[in-house]
Amino acid sequence: MRKVALAQAKDQLSRYLRAASKEDIVITVHGRPAGVLIGFASDDDWFDYKLENDPRFLARIAAARKSLRAGKKIRLEDVRK
Repeated sequence: MRKVALAQAKDQLSRYLRAASKEDIVITVHGRPAGVLIGFASDDDWFDYKLENDPRFLARIAAARKSLRAGKKIRLEDVRK
């Protein structure tokens, strides 16, 4: 993870966007973290990011985990039948 001042990031945005596909870039204002520039090396990376940050998807995962803890589960073998 690399830190970059906001003024520097604005002046060279395309450079830092390319670098962000390899590592997250922390944008600082007056030396304090203010945001993160996240790049995507592929369309799959973009899809994964959207999914991991979608509140509807996260709610479905939470509900599924709650159901499992409550003992409501289906064995994989039964699904395949």
